[in-house]
Amino acid sequence: MKGTITRRGLLVGGGLGAGLLIAWSAWPRHYAPNLVAAPGETLFNAWLKIGEDGHVTVAVPQAETGQGVYTSLPQILADELGADWRTIAVEAAPINALYANSLIAGEVAEALVPVLPNGLAGEYARRSALMVTAGSTSIRAFEQPLRDAGAAARVLLCKAAGARWDSPWESCDTRGGFVMLDDKRLRFGELAAEAATFSLPDPLPYRVATEYRLTGRSLPRLDLPAKIDGSANFAADIRLPGMVYAAVRQGPIGDSRLVHIDKPAADKVIGMLSIVENPGWVAAVATNWWAANKALTALAPRFETPGPLVDGAALEAALEAALDGDGQRLEKRGDLPASFGGATIHVADYSVAPAAHAALEPMTATADWSRDMLELWMPTQAPGRARAAVARALGIGVDRVAIHPMMVGGGFGRALESDAAVQAAIIARSLKRPVQLVWSRVEDIIHDRFRAPAHARMAARLRQDGRIDGWLAKISAPATGRALARRLLDGEGGARAVLAVAGGADRSAISGAVPPYAIAHLAIDHHPADIGIPTGYWRSGADSYTAFFTECFIDELARVAQTDPFSYRMSMLGGAPRLARCLSTASALGGWQGGGAGTGQGIACHSSRGSHVAVVAEAHVSAAQKIVVDRIVAVADVGRQINPDLVRQQIEGGIVFGMAAALGASPGFADGLTEARTLRDLALPILADMPDISVQLIASDAPSGGASEIAVPPVAPAIANALYAASGRRLRDLPLRIGGDG
Repeated sequence: MKGTITRRGLLVGGGLGAGLLIAWSAWPRHYAPNLVAAPGETLFNAWLKIGEDGHVTVAVPQAETGQGVYTSLPQILADELGADWRTIAVEAAPINALYANSLIAGEVAEALVPVLPNGLAGEYARRSALMVTAGSTSIRAFEQPLRDAGAAARVLLCKAAGARWDSPWESCDTRGGFVMLDDKRLRFGELAAEAATFSLPDPLPYRVATEYRLTGRSLPRLDLPAKIDGSANFAADIRLPGMVYAAVRQGPIGDSRLVHIDKPAADKVIGMLSIVENPGWVAAVATNWWAANKALTALAPRFETPGPLVDGAALEAALEAALDGDGQRLEKRGDLPASFGGATIHVADYSVAPAAHAALEPMTATADWSRDMLELWMPTQAPGRARAAVARALGIGVDRVAIHPMMVGGGFGRALESDAAVQAAIIARSLKRPVQLVWSRVEDIIHDRFRAPAHARMAARLRQDGRIDGWLAKISAPATGRALARRLLDGEGGARAVLAVAGGADRSAISGAVPPYAIAHLAIDHHPADIGIPTGYWRSGADSYTAFFTECFIDELARVAQTDPFSYRMSMLGGAPRLARCLSTASALGGWQGGGAGTGQGIACHSSRGSHVAVVAEAHVSAAQKIVVDRIVAVADVGRQINPDLVRQQIEGGIVFGMAAALGASPGFADGLTEARTLRDLALPILADMPDISVQLIASDAPSGGASEIAVPPVAPAIANALYAASGRRLRDLPLRIGGDG
């Protein structure tokens, strides 16, 4: 039976499992660094180079999407090394197994193929050089490797200095870019070449000094000066000799095929150079992008799309039909049927619409085909997967594709995909000259891979004291995680086969749906839905809608129990002390007044990515029937903070992102296209709409958790709950709209 699979059956039952084990047993287990040292630089390991002038270059394997990894990750290494922060430089790490994100591979495997043995997914990630920036994993995945790299270089530098001073290296210390012993000091740059010749001890000792440490300090961002003065390069800033510019047009959503273009009309556009046709798209190439985009309009391309065209009504019907159909029970606790039997059950239905990524930087890539090789400059959160996709599209080996990862203008998960890179590569090889492809804003919205929509039917039984005894969440949503894994692993035969054998379960579609509260009996069911639109990873993933379902329903149950929503939550958070502390602190800082009628206050909390956050929102409905968010107070516990300012920035950014998704960001669908075509059409909040935002971080010695995504999920339910307190209307649909009761 499909989906019936055991750990033993997968691994030792022959076929796929045996094949994987045999193949992997012969796979190399040692990986050499391919970081390149410039003249005057000494390579210490895959993470670190030190120059004769004392500069320290740190290789960062994660994409800088604005979340600050070009600062926080070097800060970890620099702290353990004892470097001077003013000498730190950053370089995007090359594709290499040494930089694989084993953590996210494990999390994906747990969601999709939980029968895999512990560690197998991480081993696969290393052996396939799976470099991915997503899921708030940057610090969590790379803190230890970077600390090890800094400690190794520090020991080698101390050994070189100790040899010069004829002293035990263990007596030496590092600080501010110097190796020191009593009153003797030597700069890192003076020792680098010599230090690299020494060997490392086992085990590797870490710094024990507590003074002059960099971890925990709000050091200035390394990428900020270049972004302020405009010298920071993004993919669209690349300029190559003889480069031309391309714009692309794709058909309606679905398996659309190009059937006609008006090439003579396009040829009349000044600057027009060439047309590149593909079954699913057509590109106009010109001496500048504006001419290329104008030529596309003149081309008037027509597409043929088999089957019905996507529209909003059909999408909603598909979700509702899935919710009424068979689901897969992915989480359970206690005996829910016994709890529900013969009891009064409280039920509420919720819905969340698709959301666009709406990144400031649209899909783009600059490609150059020469000497039978392709160079590609692109914003990517998965460089190895992009390289593989391009190589596959061109029918060449990955060794003939060079990826130059650029800073990302707010990817939010969209830069995990490589659509534009593949198109740019095809165009560049067709023209035999460099080409820069930039999607128009219209194209970027219509052909987004949207945040999955979802419907939920929530049911609960309350005890006599009002607390929850039984909880059932039935969630219909597409299996976005499984589809994304297939795209990222396209061409990886073994991994794709594992996904196929494991069946259709997708725990990532219900991520965050298990409440943090003490509930004796619960079940979470996923009802997979085929909705006809492409979906992809979106900042915070499924937690963005499961937190809305949970925290709004909890609020409703608190009203049924005639209890203050804050007290109601606190009474059930005995098993989640860190989240409880966030909640109690947020209520104090936010001046919580009980959330009663007329207060306009709402509260919500959520745990994800190893972190915890609580939000108090104040909102009201204006005389013009517009939702106005007046104030948001957030308290977060992210464990050990590498750079508190960066954490605070990400919490603030997550609040704004969550507010945008609460009030807008849904593109709507009709006739196979999105109804929204511009950022304005998405009804995103503008600067004048921004509330007063306050963020408090709780000091903690717990392991570092994620920060970039955690504030997104609780914002929408906090606002919805605030609007109920302000107006008495219970809004159960995202984005929130006045004019119905949800």
